Amino acid sequence: MPQVSISDAEWQVMNVVWEGQPLAAQEIVAKLSLEADWAPSTIKTMLHRLVKKQVLTYESQGNRYVYRSFVRRSECIRQASRSFLQRVFEGEPAPLVAHFLRSSKLSAVEIAELRKILDEQEAQS
Repeated sequence: MPQVSISDAEWQVMNVVWEGQPLAAQEIVAKLSLEADWAPSTIKTMLHRLVKKQVLTYESQGNRYVYRSFVRRSECIRQASRSFLQRVFEGEPAPLVAHFLRSSKLSAVEIAELRKILDEQEAQS
């Protein structure tokens, strides 16, 4: 997948598509009109932009357009995470993790999962 930048609003559109695809444009408009209080024309503009960015694809079925993602959510998350890490933490993951750990209230289950991930990382070093 080429490097793609997705705006916050486009993430909302993509989350709707990822959760329910394939979806007709009218279904996407209906869901986002309730969630985000956006005009149908705004949503259709974002759909068009996401197609141009090659994040969404569509096919014409009679008089309607049916959309599905062209990229996996995990790939978009990976790219957005890398971009955030580079911009905010100069590419260093340890300060990012430390920041989130210090500023978040984690459950015992979440702490155990993080310990497991750190142990796996240590074993691979």
